[in-house]
Parts: sequence; C-alpha cells; structure tokens
Amino acid sequence: MKTESVKPASGKLGILIVGNGAVATTLMTGVMMVRKGLAKPIGSMTQYDRVRVGKGDEKRYLHYGEIVPLAHLDDIVFGCWDVYPQNSYQSAVYAQVLKKEDIDPVRKELEQIVPMEAAFDKNYAKRLDGTNVKDCKTRWDMVLALREDIKSFKVRTQCSRVVVLWAASTEIYVPVNENVHYHLSDLEAAMRADDREHIAPSMCYAYAALSEGCPFIMGAPNTTVDIPAMWELAEQMQMPIAGKDFKTGQTLVKSGFSPIIGEHCLGLSGWFSTNILGNRDGLVLDEPENFRTKEVSKLSTLETILKADDQPDLYSDYYHKVRINYYPPRNDNKESWDNIDIRGWMGYPMQIKINFLCRDSILAAPVCLDLCLLMDLAARAGRVGIQRFLSFFLKSPMHDYTQGEEAVNHLYQQHTMLKNAIREMGGFEPDEELD
Repeated sequence: MKTESVKPASGKLGILIVGNGAVATTLMTGVMMVRKGLAKPIGSMTQYDRVRVGKGDEKRYLHYGEIVPLAHLDDIVFGCWDVYPQNSYQSAVYAQVLKKEDIDPVRKELEQIVPMEAAFDKNYAKRLDGTNVKDCKTRWDMVLALREDIKSFKVRTQCSRVVVLWAASTEIYVPVNENVHYHLSDLEAAMRADDREHIAPSMCYAYAALSEGCPFIMGAPNTTVDIPAMWELAEQMQMPIAGKDFKTGQTLVKSGFSPIIGEHCLGLSGWFSTNILGNRDGLVLDEPENFRTKEVSKLSTLETILKADDQPDLYSDYYHKVRINYYPPRNDNKESWDNIDIRGWMGYPMQIKINFLCRDSILAAPVCLDLCLLMDLAARAGRVGIQRFLSFFLKSPMHDYTQGEEAVNHLYQQHTMLKNAIREMGGFEPDEELD
C-alpha cells in the first residue's frame, strides 16, 4: 500500500456549516454522541462501508480508513453561520429531530457553538426572517466578511484544515448566465458591482471558502459552484469542490430503483413523485421560486439513467413529474410517494408504488459527515475542481456541461466511482469499470 501521495490527517479538522438548522445540528449532535460512545454512526459510508482491494489470493475487504488516511471523529471541530442567533443546542431542541435524551449528554458542547452572522438576502429565501445577518452593502462585502469569519474560526479553534459545507435553505433559481458565470473575472466584477440578480449569497460563501483554501460542498440545489467561474477559482486555488443537493430520500430511491427498470429492458410510461414535509426546509420550498430550484435538481435523475437515445422503444416518451408539499405536522419526518407506470412484454402496462416514510435529517447527517471527510481527503490528495467520485451522495452531480459531459446518476455506477477513487488514493489500482 502506498499513501505517500496523500498528506496525513494531522491536527484538527474544522467543519464550518452554512446553516444551523435540523441537518447541521443532527450532524453535530451525532458526531459528539458517537465520540462519547453513546451512539453509532449508522448510515455513514466512511465509518461502515468496505472496499475490495487486490484480486485473487491478494483480495481483501477494508474500511475506507484502512485504505486512506481519513480524519478521525475526535479531531472534528464545528462552527456555523445562521440567520437565527440561537446556539446549536437551542437549535437542535427547536428542530425536534432528536429526542431530548439524545441531545442533553452533549448539551455543553452544543451550547458553545454560536452561529456567526449570516450573509443573507431575503429575496433568495423569502420565508426566512432571521435577525442574525451581516450588514453588507455589496456582494463583495459579503465575500470579505465571510473570509474574515473563516480566518478567525481557524485561529480560534486552532484547526489545521477547514471544510465549508452548505446545509442551509434552497435559494431561488438562478439560471446560468454566460456573461457572469463563465469567467472568474466576470463573476468578481458582478460581485463588486453588487449584481444581486446573478450573484446568490451562496456564491459568496463558496468564493470566500475557496479563497481561504477550504474545500466547498454545496448541499442544496442552488446555482453556486456548478458554474465555470467557480471551477476556474477552484483550479486557481488548487481546491476541490462538490455538489449539488444531498441525495437522501426520494432521489436516492429513484437512482437505485430506475436501474432495475433499465437493466430488465422494461418500458417506462411515467414516473410521478410527490413529497410532504414540514420543518424550515419545507417552509422555504413552499415558495414557488425556491421550489423551482429543487425541481430542476430532482428532475435531472431519470434522463441520464433511462435514455431515449439508447432505447427509443422503451424510453422515448415517458412523463416525469415531481412535487413537494409543505405540511407542518410532519416536521422533519418526510414522506414520499412514487407512482411508476411501466410496460412489459408486448407493451402490457404494469405499476409500481413506493411509499418512503423517512426522517430527512437522520438520512442527511451521515451524508454530510461522509462528504466532509472525503473532501478533506481529496484536498490532502491534491485533487482539484469537481469531485465526481462524490456523486453517490448528491442528487444533481456536478459535471462540465460546457463540454457536453453528462452527469452520472446511476447509483451503482456512482458507487463504483467512489470505490475506485478510494482505491486510487490508497495506492491501489482502480480496477472496476463503468459499463
């Protein structure tokens, strides 16, 4: 095994989270409880999954941490930004995801995490009304203020490395504009000119993070790092980026189940997906402009798995619809329904129904942990730009659409990409192929 090309995970790893809501506090609480031996990190690939290395008599199945130098949970330090001033203990209680007995053992640690003022524009999330907001005149002022926050967090916590994770609300949809988003110089000029139409607050977080030498992960479907200007900045700063939108519930099922239809050469007539959820995420998505951002993300999955060009008889004319409905009584307990109309032998119709009753933040927390640990690993391995091997965790994986590249949404192909990257960074051959 050769790991000399990957720098060791020495010192503390800071995880700076944009958002101090249900997902963030569930992640923080879980990591702290695991460190105390009071919980298990169930759902985390980095903590449980094994990868085969070698073949034949040399074959072994090893945990990720046995192949590559991952940061230990004991070395993680959390910080955050949020539009609401409550500390992470108060926020965790308010979120009502975890029981009080699962929060109180780490109350003191959570109370010490007080959110920094958020870089916020109410036009991008009209349903949020927080007061813990920076007074910035321009988007460029936002960038400068966020860079200072990252610097002070590093000094205060004495972290040797920091990863920035977006776990905040979905912003309104921002179409990619070639005059603003394709070149770094144009993006910077728009920030300085306070172009609020084309520069979302999330772009300011990403720009600040990369400028301070921090990998950035976009956990919402926002237009943020999936633009050429950000790829240029990542290349310039030699930093990895990943996004977008955590793949946890319905889309996880879709990316895993649709290959069954494809591999068995069954036809598809239609796929209708609907969700109900409460919590702050559901409240924000109840705004049509914010839902549009999520809809674009969720609709992108099927078309790259069940391709009309490859099988016109089977997939040339199916109907795909996605809906999300805000329903406060469910809070974080999201429920999704999928109705799938398929065609079998001689075109005879059949139906499949999937009803997934899940807990949004319980599914998202281990995804966040894995993304942060693997992005830190990627940075230490010298990987730069879009980290395609992390597509497994993301609903709308980033890809270079300017070159006609297509995103990989097929769950099993994504898992192969993930395993091959772990092998490669651990000094082994990436010996599985994508068919």
